[in-house]
Amino acid sequence: MDLEFDARYEEFRTQVRDFLAKHQPARNWRLGDGNWEDRVAWLSLQIEHGYWARTIPKEYGGYGAEPDLLETVIMDEEFNKAGVIRGMMAQGPSMLVPTLLSHGNDEQCRRWIGPTMRGEVIWCQGYSEPGAGSDLASLQASATEDGDDFLINGQKIWTSTADMAQMCFILVRTEPDAKKHEGISYILLPMDTPGIEVQPMRTMAGEIGENSFNQVFFTDVRVPKTNDVGNRGEGWKIANTTLKHERNSLHANAEGTLMRLARLMNKETINGAPAMASPVYRDRLMKLQARALARKHHGMRMLTCSLKGESTGVAGLVVKLQNCQLNSDMAKLALDVMGELGALYDHSKYEREQGYWQAHSMFSLGLIIGGGTAQIQKNIIAERGLGLPREPKPAKA
Repeated sequence: MDLEFDARYEEFRTQVRDFLAKHQPARNWRLGDGNWEDRVAWLSLQIEHGYWARTIPKEYGGYGAEPDLLETVIMDEEFNKAGVIRGMMAQGPSMLVPTLLSHGNDEQCRRWIGPTMRGEVIWCQGYSEPGAGSDLASLQASATEDGDDFLINGQKIWTSTADMAQMCFILVRTEPDAKKHEGISYILLPMDTPGIEVQPMRTMAGEIGENSFNQVFFTDVRVPKTNDVGNRGEGWKIANTTLKHERNSLHANAEGTLMRLARLMNKETINGAPAMASPVYRDRLMKLQARALARKHHGMRMLTCSLKGESTGVAGLVVKLQNCQLNSDMAKLALDVMGELGALYDHSKYEREQGYWQAHSMFSLGLIIGGGTAQIQKNIIAERGLGLPREPKPAKA
């Protein structure tokens, strides 16, 4: 088996390296940094050269290239080696855009995909409610007809980035008498619409910008019916498309995180020697490296299935469970390597990398719960993937 890239792909790798050498930013930004113009300029430059939104049609604001698995692998490898984030890890590009490409109409795609991929529009996800988290289909937020509009009433919770988002893709019940999984619609909602109240939630992770949680209240929020994605009442099917992309996005860039961890271990010292010289820490890193490489090649398998239009089957169901745990374990090793400094938080003068690893540790722990807990993921794998019988429900009194 020949695992080498041919000349065409090596030439493409050289082009990516030259681009990074010429345009690499001084630092990676985060959504909460507030440098909106720099974000838009950097993402637009990546799109122009085809390193972001590569396969999205030009008429929707993308680069318009044909899908190519090896080009994707090369771009990820080179951006990770340079310590540069390719594109933008946010709910809009990773979750909404692929959903619109599958279910949105032409007008919705033209209006929202380009600005979302350029970072001009930040999105939040209106799914979970106080009484509808793991059992999302029991949601009660409603949308009633009023002429050409819907009036939305209800509450959402754990709404990441709602305090900074311009738009929300929200699930609401438009047919209250329909069955539980029916009568739900998927609506695009501007967050500056009158009647929306956002209340940030303080968590143990503290203030870490784009990882913020919020609860959101809707009181007679008016939105045009044309903002409904797909057919009215078919939102559950569309929501599952988003959830599939959410699960896949939660494991993104484990390879880049591993490289960052290795750099930390070479920099931090224990009794005057680099942490990398410790056989205990080095052994833990090698085990994580093996898992990260397995994740990378499993991701290539998923991408191949997507390019061929094939179902990923049970292989696609294990992604979220395995990779959220991998990211959490990498953060744990980083904190251990830093010793007592790993306990620091909130911009101490002794903190490393602006508190990245402390924030990453808290956030990756949350991802084991968010997007479907590990226990729910195991049930999905067992029931949908392996065909095992559903867990019996307790008998009614």
